[in-house]
Amino acid sequence: MGTKVLTMLEPLWQGFPPVDPLTVSGSVSCMLPPRYESVSCARKFTRETLRGWDLDDGLFDSVGLVVSELVTNALRHAILAAPEHAGATPPARLHLMRWSQRLICAVRDPSDDSPVATGGEADSAAESGRGLYLVESFSDGWGWHPLSGVTHGKIVWALFRLP
Repeated sequence: MGTKVLTMLEPLWQGFPPVDPLTVSGSVSCMLPPRYESVSCARKFTRETLRGWDLDDGLFDSVGLVVSELVTNALRHAILAAPEHAGATPPARLHLMRWSQRLICAVRDPSDDSPVATGGEADSAAESGRGLYLVESFSDGWGWHPLSGVTHGKIVWALFRLP
């Protein structure tokens, strides 16, 4: 992976679990237009990427669910809810990064607000508000980090250990 690509990805390493960015064996990203149809596009992008990386189709069940939740949260709370949504709000981006033994799914959005995990088993009958609970349940870990510098926003990520 070239120095130029590593420089472009530098904001993505903020807040991730410790990994050596030089050992990334695959890294892709896609822009998510500000509409809910982006969730299905993100799932399709994820499925195609995992297949291209020769990862087991069974892995997609968990990864696809987590990607759906992260993208939905970004759209609902950071993009479509923004008062300036009329065109000035930057889009969200989905990033998938693969190492030999782990996969990270990350969604970058323009909101500086921290994600709030609500719901859980106690709220299992609720129709919404359980997204981060599902992310926590189906991934091997998750977190978030505000972006620094001139870029506003945050990255919310989920880690999967690969067999």
